[in-house]
Amino acid sequence: MIKYDLKCDNAHIFEAWFQNGSAYDDQSAKGIVICAICGSNHVSKAPMAPSVPKKGTTTASVASQDPSPDTQQMAVAMSAMRELKKSVEENCDYVGPKFAEEARKIHYGETEKRGIYGEATAEESGELRDEGVEVAEIPWLPNLDA
Repeated sequence: MIKYDLKCDNAHIFEAWFQNGSAYDDQSAKGIVICAICGSNHVSKAPMAPSVPKKGTTTASVASQDPSPDTQQMAVAMSAMRELKKSVEENCDYVGPKFAEEARKIHYGETEKRGIYGEATAEESGELRDEGVEVAEIPWLPNLDA
């Protein structure tokens, strides 16, 4: 395992663990390394200080240390967001860019009531809220294949 400090295009700095250096390179090339704070996939390695072991400590024992509490909390949050995404995909209908149109039809009783998900602009979401249509925005994380 290797830990990198990463930085997104919004200047958020966070750390992430990878199987090895090439795992980071592969995931980065696929665009699936995402900012743990804002979800941006424009992420690069940030400068970081080398891990220098204390006298009498081996490099292997330093490398096997647990991630920081912040990293662990972020991992839990990311896992929860992935579970939410999985639940939405399994239990709701994908309506794509016609989300606002379909949400209105459901709200006004023109079609069956059911859970839906898709894409809407910020303006469309605001208009739906103004009409009393219940909507929520969920950060949609990319699927992981590693």
